[in-house]
Amino acid sequence: MKRRSLLATGLALPALAQPAWPDRPIRLVVPFAGGTSTDILGRLIAGQIAAGLGGAVVVVDNRAGAGGTIGSQHVAQSPADGATLLLGTIGTHAVNPHLMPNLPYDPARDFTPIIAHTKTKMLLVVRPQLGVRDMAGFLALARSRPLSIGTSGTGTAGLLAQALLSEATGVAVTHVPYRDGGRAVTDLLSGTLDAMFYHTQFVRPHIEAGTILGLGITGAARSPLLPAVPTFAEAGLPGINIEAWWAIYAPPRLPASITQRLNAVLNAALAQPETMAALDRNGLEPMGGSPEELAQFQARELVLWREVVRRANITAEG
Repeated sequence: MKRRSLLATGLALPALAQPAWPDRPIRLVVPFAGGTSTDILGRLIAGQIAAGLGGAVVVVDNRAGAGGTIGSQHVAQSPADGATLLLGTIGTHAVNPHLMPNLPYDPARDFTPIIAHTKTKMLLVVRPQLGVRDMAGFLALARSRPLSIGTSGTGTAGLLAQALLSEATGVAVTHVPYRDGGRAVTDLLSGTLDAMFYHTQFVRPHIEAGTILGLGITGAARSPLLPAVPTFAEAGLPGINIEAWWAIYAPPRLPASITQRLNAVLNAALAQPETMAALDRNGLEPMGGSPEELAQFQARELVLWREVVRRANITAEG
């Protein structure tokens, strides 16, 4: 019987079979270079997705440049078929929109939120040769002569922390944006750089070895990994309260079935003891939650950091 005859008699046509997903390797785009903190986290997440999808192939695709913009734009313009994901950051999805007037993507419109994955506190660290041992000493020195503070780039949490420090204290410092935090740590160790804002993962070994001194850490309490480093609040600077974060996104209009499956896989992975242990070792904290909760969190972050960027007059040049 022909299709027209079937419709005329009211008989239902069999539903077309939907292709199984994933039906090809999945690319997790990391918009920063290999060896950075975002890259290391991305490889952990790629493994979580692969395991949660029964051994699917998940490949990390580093597409660095322009503060994460190049990789993010690539994902925003990719097909919404579940084969391309993005490890977004506070920079790519909450800060860059306020720094770059010609940003080639809209962080809310051009992505499907999957899950808020991980966050971390920020530290101010200095080279011991600077001769300061606490925040008061650092601020006194910064008022007497120019000091340089490095970050892992314009649009990063480190730059926001530096802006909050200047706003809270009135101390002007020279911001030195790097392509990645690892290079900044190298210059700090060599004496080329006076100080830097970064998170626990890469500075902890140097603090423990005494080659870098931690002056302050964001958050309401000290980190159990670095109990000797006081909080900014303890130093009388409660306004320096920022956390870097990472989240998983897909191209816009990803089918809800794929969105929910990825969200379930990653929430389950975040609850596993081995994941918790790996995050703890690196000073990271799990976030998790629904796609809707990520969208709401990102919306709040966009408003918050828009005001900080405006008050500090931060530009894409740092």
